[in-house]
Amino acid sequence: MRTISATEASRRFSDLLDSIERGESVTITRGNRPIAEIRPAHRRTGRDLRAALADMPAPDDRFETDLADALSYVTSERTDPWADA
Repeated sequence: MRTISATEASRRFSDLLDSIERGESVTITRGNRPIAEIRPAHRRTGRDLRAALADMPAPDDRFETDLADALSYVTSERTDPWADA
């Protein structure tokens, strides 16, 4: 892992991001003390979503109706979603 000062990171931020995009992790220091570690973001995939949903129960019979009702509040001209409650 490469270490650079906060000043250098600021001056060469675009280059820093290029390095991180290529897979490098970087420690940022201020006054010779480590302040932050920057590493590539974990890219999420459809496989990650399927794994996360694998243990969730299937939607019940009201799910489609509930979803349609919720969307109607977002897409309609209604101003008070609680007025019908």
